[in-house]
Amino acid sequence: MPAPALRIALLGCGVVGTQVARLLREQADDLAARVGAPLELVGIAVRDVDAPRDGIDPALLTTDAESLVDRADIVVEVIGGLEPPRALLLRAIAAGASVVTANKALLAADGPSLYAAADAAGVDVYFEAAVAGAIPIVRPVRESLAGDRVQRIVGIVNGTTNYVLDQMATEHLGFAEAVAQAQGLGYAEADPTADVEGYDAAAKAAILASLAFHIRVPLEDVHREGITGVTAEDVAWAASTGHVVKLLAIAERTDDGVSVRVHPALVPVSHPLAGVRGAFNAVFVEAESAGELMFYGRGAGGAPTASAVLGDVVSAARNRVLGGRGPVESSYADLPVLPASAAMTRYQVRVDVVDRPGVLAQVAAALADHGVSIEAVRQSQAPAAPAAVTATATAEVADPVAHLVITTHTATDAALAATVEAVGTLDAVLSVRSVLRVEGS
Repeated sequence: MPAPALRIALLGCGVVGTQVARLLREQADDLAARVGAPLELVGIAVRDVDAPRDGIDPALLTTDAESLVDRADIVVEVIGGLEPPRALLLRAIAAGASVVTANKALLAADGPSLYAAADAAGVDVYFEAAVAGAIPIVRPVRESLAGDRVQRIVGIVNGTTNYVLDQMATEHLGFAEAVAQAQGLGYAEADPTADVEGYDAAAKAAILASLAFHIRVPLEDVHREGITGVTAEDVAWAASTGHVVKLLAIAERTDDGVSVRVHPALVPVSHPLAGVRGAFNAVFVEAESAGELMFYGRGAGGAPTASAVLGDVVSAARNRVLGGRGPVESSYADLPVLPASAAMTRYQVRVDVVDRPGVLAQVAAALADHGVSIEAVRQSQAPAAPAAVTATATAEVADPVAHLVITTHTATDAALAATVEAVGTLDAVLSVRSVLRVEGS
């Protein structure tokens, strides 16, 4: 006797939702064989049922999302944002439905509420598509590495910013020009703020850190810096020193707690993340026993993200057919989330200085005073006239100008920031052109 069909409610019919509906239709027989029961799409909640949608049966469309979730076994949410998704998913869970979501903003802001509700109701919450599109990273961290101890996760988890930085490096575009190109190709929204300011990556970092370290990482505890301050000159100098600039999401375990941050950083060209091009994503995981693992693929787009969503639908559906449950939230660990100032990192600092004897010694002394040592120094002719002059230096300096590129050894972010501030006050320093962290080496 075949199992009865499982009713699927789809919330949202944008780029991803359209592809989810298509895959449910085109792969119906295969999905039924994998699940052990047919999957029936019973409705799609949208704002406007009259908007044109290629390949979507108009009879499935409804604006009554609440009634739709009330009659579903599995609710798939691809709307995005906090409300109404939060209320709709909680309603679905209360009605006994399992949920699948691609909503990283909701999970980062209030995931524990969903997990607690699902645990109480005995249903599943799956969210593979919320972190890196088609890349399977949630399940490996949450399940495959459950018997290991994850030490560090470093990832490129935003395809838009990776495309922008890649175009700046390979096509020598300015930031604004590269963003405009990304918008023209559909990689960036008309308002790219969530991507270029790091909000999207920060939400994903919070989710990954929570899974990896078995704690709850509030979104507000994730240090966030975007790429709007990265210049074409920064990218060019990175190449000259054997690096590329990437926006990284970093979550790492230390003896004192957990550090979670998002910021642009220099990555050595020898590191696997340096070769991640275009709008692709990659996540590098370091575990105590498994060692180094890397997950790479398309991090966005309708079809890739829909692939991850359907994988979760199959998992949730199998559990309902077989009477089991998927993994639940694991937040037992007593590990504090550390402030960004406590993170251990390295800096590359570019400064314009008066080119005269003893200047390098002054700079080195300023670093030593803050407990920061120099790994390497490069000196060249200054690329252009200093953009600004400090209060203790004047534009009438007769000496020629030199450009120093200083790479530090590892220190706390607080010590490095204080060091840069001190260097900027030296009489011989005309301007601090750029400060970038160095990761992956």
